[in-house]
Amino acid sequence: YLIDKNVASEVANSLCDSVSMKLQGSVMGTFQSVQKTVKETLTEALIKLLTPKRRIDIIRDVMEAKSNNRPYVMTFCGVNGVGKSTNLAKICFWLIENKFRVLIAACDTFRAGAVEQLRTHTRRLNSLHPAAENGGKEMVQLYEKGYGKDAAGIAMEAINYARDMKIDIVLVDTAGRMQDNEPLMRSLTKLISVNAPDLVLFVGEALVGNEAIDQLVKFNAALADHSNQENPHTIDGIVLTKFDTIDDKVGSAISMTYISGQPIVFVGTGQTYTDLKSLNAKAVVSSLMK
Repeated sequence: YLIDKNVASEVANSLCDSVSMKLQGSVMGTFQSVQKTVKETLTEALIKLLTPKRRIDIIRDVMEAKSNNRPYVMTFCGVNGVGKSTNLAKICFWLIENKFRVLIAACDTFRAGAVEQLRTHTRRLNSLHPAAENGGKEMVQLYEKGYGKDAAGIAMEAINYARDMKIDIVLVDTAGRMQDNEPLMRSLTKLISVNAPDLVLFVGEALVGNEAIDQLVKFNAALADHSNQENPHTIDGIVLTKFDTIDDKVGSAISMTYISGQPIVFVGTGQTYTDLKSLNAKAVVSSLMK
């Protein structure tokens, strides 16, 4: 039943095991149905799983970085075509709605059109929050150096530029890469270890179930393996895209949190800048248990 709803098979099995462990030896009242008790226990286990152990409070962390006179840096990574740039733009919109100034660093120096896509977003976002209404300062700027350059170097320049210009946040867009492409995973690891971002977000599709787990596990493993730091910086949180297309098959959310232990920070629910929500654990579980 869980697997039907897109929960990865190993995750479904271990959830069922933990429910049966919990129920073992518990005494049932005469009028309690076994099915109801199992369902309640499973619901409880799922909500607990989706409620993050540590809450990522971006606004608070941005304020703290600001008080230390430095920009707050977020890096977006993931495989090709999951909507990294689009969701980066949605998060950018949310940040400028909160009156922060943002620098987008175009570190996808690989895919043709990547820089132009970000330039279009920058223009659109600035038209929604014009400089004239914000003390003459542009709310969003784009830092780009074209194609074929070293992504880690561009990110570093962008962060220094943001610090000099007193910009609050740097959003680093990276090239989409398959989880088993070693050279590209090495370059992502380099970008993260050189620039030490505050938050590394993995962007994955809600549609793909087991495939998303494989991506996440391998991304994390590669970031740990290729890093020469003692405590390598792996993925801090997940952005789950195309969440509006999956009806009640919300299992990938469960699987990704279960496997990585990292919270789902945002879910993308459509095509416009406002289609970004935080994950409501109860709603996800109730549509899973329908």
